[in-house]
Amino acid sequence: MTNQTDSRRQFLKTAGLAVGATLLSPIENVFSAASAASQNQSAGAPSDSGPADYTLHIKTSPVEIAPKRIISVTTYNGQFPGPLLRFKEGQQATVDVFNDTDAPEQLHWHGQKISADVDGAAEEGTPFIPAHGMRRIAFTPNPAGLRFYHTHNRAGANLAAGQYSGQVGPVYIEPKENPGRYDREVFLTLKEFDPSFSRGGDMAQDFLFPPAVVKSLHDTGESEMKASLAKRMPHGYEVGYDSFTINGRMFPHGEPIRVRRGQRVLFHILNGSATEIRSLALPGHTFQVVALDGNPVPNPVRVPVLWLGTGERISAVVEMSHPGVWVLGDLADDDRRHGMGIVVEYAGSTGKALWLAPPPLKWNYARFAKAGATAAPPDETIEMTFAKDNAAEEGFNRWTINGASYPMTGEMAPAMFHVKQGRRYRIRMHNASDDIHPIHLHRHSFELTSLAGKPTAGIMKDVVMLGGYQEAEIDFVADNPGLTLFHCHQQLHMDFGFMTLFDYV
Repeated sequence: MTNQTDSRRQFLKTAGLAVGATLLSPIENVFSAASAASQNQSAGAPSDSGPADYTLHIKTSPVEIAPKRIISVTTYNGQFPGPLLRFKEGQQATVDVFNDTDAPEQLHWHGQKISADVDGAAEEGTPFIPAHGMRRIAFTPNPAGLRFYHTHNRAGANLAAGQYSGQVGPVYIEPKENPGRYDREVFLTLKEFDPSFSRGGDMAQDFLFPPAVVKSLHDTGESEMKASLAKRMPHGYEVGYDSFTINGRMFPHGEPIRVRRGQRVLFHILNGSATEIRSLALPGHTFQVVALDGNPVPNPVRVPVLWLGTGERISAVVEMSHPGVWVLGDLADDDRRHGMGIVVEYAGSTGKALWLAPPPLKWNYARFAKAGATAAPPDETIEMTFAKDNAAEEGFNRWTINGASYPMTGEMAPAMFHVKQGRRYRIRMHNASDDIHPIHLHRHSFELTSLAGKPTAGIMKDVVMLGGYQEAEIDFVADNPGLTLFHCHQQLHMDFGFMTLFDYV
């Protein structure tokens, strides 16, 4: 796995291409229309009386990710990651969001069950935060656990926009009852910077389990790709990175995580990447996974390695029982050497931080499921097939759901799927591409009910990685009326068509 990932990164770096401003940038059309429509949201004082619980400023800021290595990115409050926002489950909160940039913005409250007008997605009808304007947002935070906030602007070919920027910050919603037993919490945000375009270079997928590939999906996808290449079409654009950070600092320049022997440390880990799947290991230690995407798991087992798709979060307890100075970092040697790591230092230990490869592990969500349980039957099943049109959008891959690509020109699109409140829906997903897709459903949580043909139950999430040429099923209850966005959380895929909408009827 490490060698393949290293090779991919080297390929992306050496095959980098300069992509000019002539390439598609869908958000520009949205900006021009939304700017005028949003001007009724005053840049002055909020209409609601009293101070907000939090204030966020969206602005371009210099961020020092290593000594004498400063990048300029759009941030929240001039820092990366954005400030940790702690809410109380079920207690209404207000946030004032000031947009100090020249373009309208969206702030998405990822993983929360809130109304469409504050969720932070233009596709659902959330108003933009106007350029040099502000918006006060009020909502009741839920469910409890690790969530996050980020921009939901599409970036297109602009590698300074969308989640390529520094607009990512953690949210923790305090549960009404806290069953966890730990001595301290540590929040980690994983993120790459200095992106560039290249052709091709898929990430290896052999870390996912079960490995079952559906032959019909494989044959169709491979046939279409061969036909495209036979017409002398190049592989579609991908994105690679030169800088890798944890909490905005490149290894070994971040502040060490200082621990004592015998401590139980609860790590809250967020993959804030625009496009990358990340792994994480700590030599000589294991992670007891207690929550996925903020939701407690039925079976909190220990694993030596964590894997997170874009937008995924893991909360895991580590018992500090192996004194020394260690590198908590990605399995990919090249990514770790370029910054994707942080030092864990025991009290009384000195010396250079050490990295040791962990024992091999296949990442299987079902490991954390409720043993012997069966998911409730759905009221209705929705079939979805995801496919790729190679390099079909000015060199970018076009993505489709059931043959339809979400408009990339900024207009609102009608909902493709219609649900009724209170009913349970099963989405049966067929991936007819060779890419992993981190699938995200807004404003709802879903239960994993089948992975590569194997039934499972009890795991609640809002993002799930679907392997190339694989199938999976997720169930959700239609319990939060309003337009609901469904999309791949990989920025390139989302920007170029991999989105659709549900509405309530």
